[in-house]
Amino acid sequence: MCRAGQMMLGTFSILLVLVHAAAAACDFGPFPYRATGIVCRMTKPAALLLNKETAQVIQAAFRNAKFPNITGERSVRLLGRVAYGLTNIQVNDLSIERSEVELKEDNAIHIAIKNVTALFKGTLTYGYAGAWFLQLFHSVDFEIESSIDLQLSIKLTCQKDQVVPDASDCYLTFHKLTLHLQGDKQPGWLKQLFMDFISFTLKLVLKREVCKEINAVSQMLTNFILDLAANFVRDRDIIVDISLASDPVIKASYIESYHKGLVLYRNNSSVLSDSVFIPSLLTKSRMLYFWFSEHSLSSLASAAFSDGRLVLNLTGEKLQELFEMEDTEAQRKAVQMVFQGTSYNDSVAKVWSLTQPQISLQPEGTVMRSLVAVEVSILPAEEEPLVALYMEKEITVTIQATYEEKKLILQPMDSSIEIKVFKCTADPSGKDPSIQSFLQNMILVAGIPEVTSSIGSALTSLMNSKGLDLFDIINPEIIIRKGYVIVQLDFGFPSHLLLNFLEKSL
Repeated sequence: MCRAGQMMLGTFSILLVLVHAAAAACDFGPFPYRATGIVCRMTKPAALLLNKETAQVIQAAFRNAKFPNITGERSVRLLGRVAYGLTNIQVNDLSIERSEVELKEDNAIHIAIKNVTALFKGTLTYGYAGAWFLQLFHSVDFEIESSIDLQLSIKLTCQKDQVVPDASDCYLTFHKLTLHLQGDKQPGWLKQLFMDFISFTLKLVLKREVCKEINAVSQMLTNFILDLAANFVRDRDIIVDISLASDPVIKASYIESYHKGLVLYRNNSSVLSDSVFIPSLLTKSRMLYFWFSEHSLSSLASAAFSDGRLVLNLTGEKLQELFEMEDTEAQRKAVQMVFQGTSYNDSVAKVWSLTQPQISLQPEGTVMRSLVAVEVSILPAEEEPLVALYMEKEITVTIQATYEEKKLILQPMDSSIEIKVFKCTADPSGKDPSIQSFLQNMILVAGIPEVTSSIGSALTSLMNSKGLDLFDIINPEIIIRKGYVIVQLDFGFPSHLLLNFLEKSL
């Protein structure tokens, strides 16, 4: 179950890497990493993949920019003073040739957008001013052809332990800015006159408004991602604290962010002050790395227990599969004694944890220990349920997890049980060795795999309801060491998530 929790938390990390991490401004004290429960590392290949989505953000910023009216006047020989105004400026036919991204040691993401071609349209009003009056008497439609390079240096600050992007370091370089009046593509004195007048001012306005909108879209996108992440790590009363635990770091080959990973349940929070994380635990060969502390995963299991989620009911075919794992005379006799001839459809088995599971991360897998109860009840028609069997057993199971075809698979690799309490109506003395032997073997061979499989399916459904199945997760590997687990993978980004957000928000 705790390994399933790590996959659920991992999806948050996929969403979080969309936000480019840089130096933070919060005060985390003199001991880095000690409160770190979750770490996300995005390497250069992942940054290059995500950079393909940058064009959509830039296009949205250009289209959504609100360009103010541009007005002015100039003295012209023979004409006197000429006044002009450009109004209703809009962007049409925007295209981007390419986008490049670099991770820099100055704790910034440098993005170069090459050859942004855009056609600006609007209305030009102009006239001539004498010594005593101003008269505007001409209005013509205009188009401005432009070719622009855009340079962004994106950093993150930290406010209230949350990531806040800063894309204000933004520069536009104009390679072309050509004015056409009323569709006339030929040079003319009027076009040249106004191009000379407004070129400088227009460049300033375009730079200011486009860069302002890019910063606004970055802020909006960050809030969108953080809202998705917060929703993903919240399920009813169980919440994972994803606020920053230390300053994010940018190296030439990766971006890394550190999160508290504390589990909040009904206003109660776990506490972590002795994290074993150090950056050298992660490599750079895969696109994404997620590091989880044993404390975070154990706290998730504790919250699930407190919330009454570690309960499983089996009826009908599932119950039959559990008790008829093998076809032997001894098995048939034991089943007949336990169920007293009652149909499986008229019976129910309930399995639940009596104590908080203890989670230990070891190289061989996730070791879980708990006191578990099993109760089999017979449901006679129009009568009160009859408890045919009740057991309490101490279970230790080592679980390995894989994620394949968008499904979480939990596989018990080693199990042991010790029966603490045994009550059976067919064996009041509890001394029938055939029943106890059968039940113990049934639990080890069929019961524990059935429970872990059910938990894996339930957690898969929960994670997919939060959107995990929207991501293309490629060859995930789970590496467990004493006290922590690393999930490393490559991924494909679902572009429609970003498109849907931009369409709804802008």
